[in-house]
Amino acid sequence: MAITVESESITHGERVPDAHAFGVPDGEGGAAPAGGNRSPHLRWSGAPEGTASFAILVVDPDVPADPTDVNQPGTAIPEDAERVDFAHWLVVDVPAEVTELGEGAGSDGVVIGGKEPGETSFGGVAGANGFTAFLAGDEQMGGTYGHYDGPFPPFNDERLHHYHFRVYALDTPSLELSGAFELDDLYEAIEGRVLDQGEVVATYSLHPDRL
Repeated sequence: MAITVESESITHGERVPDAHAFGVPDGEGGAAPAGGNRSPHLRWSGAPEGTASFAILVVDPDVPADPTDVNQPGTAIPEDAERVDFAHWLVVDVPAEVTELGEGAGSDGVVIGGKEPGETSFGGVAGANGFTAFLAGDEQMGGTYGHYDGPFPPFNDERLHHYHFRVYALDTPSLELSGAFELDDLYEAIEGRVLDQGEVVATYSLHPDRL
């Protein structure tokens, strides 16, 4: 029986509110980093016996594999373009007694240049999300993006993006990850350690036809 994941901030199958998004429409057909970027409330239950810790992952599997045309005016990224996973929140070593996070536990606003990965207010360790690599080299936005940063899909992407707010029950109290660990590091570390998992999935798009 899967872990049940619930949220008072987002609704399964519905659009992520702007309060929890990084990018929002700019009113001119594009987008701006002006969302509330507040991490949503999450609550989970039904973890199996033997759970020693939890890992939290927020991932968008709908991100274009080729970034060439991302946010390029006058172009469109078709729905059938190749896609890859993009992490928005990576947290490991969450104590087994923690089963709920309030709004803002991982972020409470846009921080240009990112937030340093590391210990969280609720007892876990946060890694570096996908914006670290995506914005590398950007003079204004570049930096290490730790903890939570919300949806900011390309405004010219025709595909609706899906955000999986996932909780893993693990058989170890620590995955021994630290620093700016990334999505592939988490995937490798949890292999063979997952007792159960659950998720809630919400959507988001900045494409004018999907607003």
